[in-house]
Amino acid sequence: MYSLLKAFLKSRTSINDASLDIICAHFEPVKTKRNELLLSYSDICQHYYFVNKGCIRLYTINKEGVETTRFFAFEGGFGTALPSLIEQKPACEYMQTIEKSELLRISRAHFYHLVDTVPPFAFIYRQILELGFITAQKRIYGFQGFDALGKVKWVIQHQPDFLSRVSNKMAASYLGLSPSTLSRVKARL
Repeated sequence: MYSLLKAFLKSRTSINDASLDIICAHFEPVKTKRNELLLSYSDICQHYYFVNKGCIRLYTINKEGVETTRFFAFEGGFGTALPSLIEQKPACEYMQTIEKSELLRISRAHFYHLVDTVPPFAFIYRQILELGFITAQKRIYGFQGFDALGKVKWVIQHQPDFLSRVSNKMAASYLGLSPSTLSRVKARL
């Protein structure tokens, strides 16, 4: 259950087995159903998740009921409502598993304890934050200049399994397209 997490940690920094065991001891396994909410809008986020199997989605719903997806975390990745987790203020988004998933969950308190006491974990946390920031910036700035075809090509290049794993509706909300436009673009590829 912890082998993927250990491989992730080892791939990011030099870390000994004792530190790996300390880190893993703070994560608990969680199995979820398809479309299970991990966090509701306006709840305060208390957990960070590592995806062993499945997918986590972060999204909002506007007043008209339209969903906009901000982020997906697939196998080998972390996911959380980071602003709420850090600031301990109500989340402005929902977090759900879109597939039957196997996750490793760590509480906010344990997460920050590891950041404070296990230097390799603090280094990895910084990497996660930096990578998340860079990816978000590339997506935002790239999508501003892309037409629909460019957006789809971008996601295929950066997340090759994305379109086969995510529903057309969710993929369209992530790409800032209507589902019908996404279908037309996919048909042209």
